[in-house]
Amino acid sequence: MVKMPNCCQSEISDGSAIALGVCRFFRATVSPILLTVLCLTTTCATNAQESPKTTKFIPRLISQSPAPPLTGVASSGNQISLNGRTLPGTWLQRPGKSGQVTTNISDGAFRQLIGVNFLNSTNSAKQPIQWFSSVTKPLVLATSLLGAYRYLDITNFAQTSGWQIQANGNILVIATPKTQITNIVQSQEPPEASTPLQQARILVDLDRPTPWQVAQGSAIAKPQTPSSDPDTPTPKSTVPPNRQWTITLDGIADPVLIERYTPQPPAAPPTLLPNLLKQLSPATPTEPIPPAPEPLIQKVEVVKNQTIISLSVPFGLSPQVTTVANPNRLSINIRPDPLEERDITWAPGLRWRQHYVNLGTERFPVVWLEVNPRKFGLTLKPMWASPDGLAGTAPIIQTAQRYLAVAGINGGYFNRNNKLPLGAIRRDSQWLSGPILNRGAIAWNNSGQFYFGRLTLEETLIAANDQRLPILFLNSGYVQSGIARYTSAWGSTYTPLTDNEIILVVEKDQITNQLPGGKVGATAVPIPQNGYLLTLRANATTAASQLPIGSTVSISSATTPADFSRYPHIIGAGPLLVQNRQVVLDAKGEKFSNAFIAEKAIRSGICTTATGTLMITATHNRVGGYGPNLAEHAQLMQLMGCVDALNLDGGSSTSLYLGGQLLDRSPSTAARVHNGIGIFLQPRK
Repeated sequence: MVKMPNCCQSEISDGSAIALGVCRFFRATVSPILLTVLCLTTTCATNAQESPKTTKFIPRLISQSPAPPLTGVASSGNQISLNGRTLPGTWLQRPGKSGQVTTNISDGAFRQLIGVNFLNSTNSAKQPIQWFSSVTKPLVLATSLLGAYRYLDITNFAQTSGWQIQANGNILVIATPKTQITNIVQSQEPPEASTPLQQARILVDLDRPTPWQVAQGSAIAKPQTPSSDPDTPTPKSTVPPNRQWTITLDGIADPVLIERYTPQPPAAPPTLLPNLLKQLSPATPTEPIPPAPEPLIQKVEVVKNQTIISLSVPFGLSPQVTTVANPNRLSINIRPDPLEERDITWAPGLRWRQHYVNLGTERFPVVWLEVNPRKFGLTLKPMWASPDGLAGTAPIIQTAQRYLAVAGINGGYFNRNNKLPLGAIRRDSQWLSGPILNRGAIAWNNSGQFYFGRLTLEETLIAANDQRLPILFLNSGYVQSGIARYTSAWGSTYTPLTDNEIILVVEKDQITNQLPGGKVGATAVPIPQNGYLLTLRANATTAASQLPIGSTVSISSATTPADFSRYPHIIGAGPLLVQNRQVVLDAKGEKFSNAFIAEKAIRSGICTTATGTLMITATHNRVGGYGPNLAEHAQLMQLMGCVDALNLDGGSSTSLYLGGQLLDRSPSTAARVHNGIGIFLQPRK
């Protein structure tokens, strides 16, 4: 997550009346197991539109739209037992030819649990793969789009690999043949001229193909070597710490390999030698002894019939894992540029791409989705984490799956501490949270039209004698002096965010009560379903005397620019990067701090191209360094063909989701976020 000035970041959830129809529809057409997966987590409710005067009850939508009919499904579920370990993953079985049952696994689960490499494809109905096989003659699996997932038919693949598969209720049980790991060899690779970082390769030999997984862990804290002089403080390391990575294989390593890579107890520190040298030659300064480099392979161990290879990888390097056959081998290349180029048509109108984008002498790995919003059945909607209001955060995977989105990306900023939104969220023409600080936003409709700009919402409270008072914030975690408004989209109650607020209860356009807010966080005030709360903070509390109980009030609402009001969906973030093909970055004008502007960090972005295609992008650390600063991010988006582009929340928040998987990072490294933009596949009628 990129840190914010005066604010942090958060999330929310909304919906429409179709959820009830989803449950009823699937009850008649789908197996009870899949019905449980799709509907038990769904709160069915009716949709509501916002009136300029009052805010109606906002339903807590879980699923965005009814999934296509899954005809002929014999069994299905959302858990996979792989060699005795139960893991999340959607699957289904269907009757095939000659009475045989075909087994289908969502491609995200298949890629992540088995270690399959997806190859480029222009046909969404076919997915070439590479798994201990030839890249020139790849295996090709048939695909099918069902609900929020793309399923791969693995029936023949599993039979050829000698797998045993059986459905057991909600769980698909997979047993793969026992595998022996016969050798693990590490070799040093000479660095390329363009990438001077020292590279390495680890070769893992197997007696047969087996599932494998790679996972990124946390940074490894380096022990500090104390100074030999007690009066001299220990210098802090300026080198970024190594990061832990683990390669896990379903197989048993030879005991010799485990012993070879078993860590040895550290030798006692040579504390006497520096002191002795100092006594013998006190006038001669001694150079500190540089610490020995961390061994790449930290440990090899067997746990529950799996071999786990733990690595300590220096900053700027990451493992790139590939497989080959004859002999069966896992090749782990530690590289400064591990991203594999990819161009896959995942669904009609939805393309998954990733490669390096050059900016001057720098190379940035970019993973993105290209969406044709005019393709029938593809829609975009804001989504947020909590089904009960605006307070809350969750991993984007969890939020996307709850909404049944096929794809998505994290959205705007939020307060990491209280999990409240800090920017615009508008869905189905209803404001969930208002914009702040005239920051950049994207707006769109269901016809594939988009609008980018810096957004302000101007709400005015109109009281007796045409008295007008500005409402500065709507359902916002951004707290300043003035009047703020809180509707039922915020949740069932509002708890004061500052001391000594005065809270006005408005029901059916009439002030029905005035309440002292008291201490921050002390008392929860119910938010009426047929109205809203007005919170008067700091100097604005003097306006309470002009708004007595019984007063009739109304609200006027307008956006600047006015064009924003024509679009039913809005997500605010910022800063705005590109407009009409020109870089228009003005982070200072959007009230971002100098530190935020200069920070080199992982970035999320959203843009449209000259052909009307929408792109959602995740840009990670450059080769040999950190991610782009805002100016570089703007230039990268421009280079990628963006006509209009917006910076979204970044850093650890950056998460690009597709079909049950994160495309750009390990899920363990992705932060919980407040809101995002979901892409949905609607069924043909």
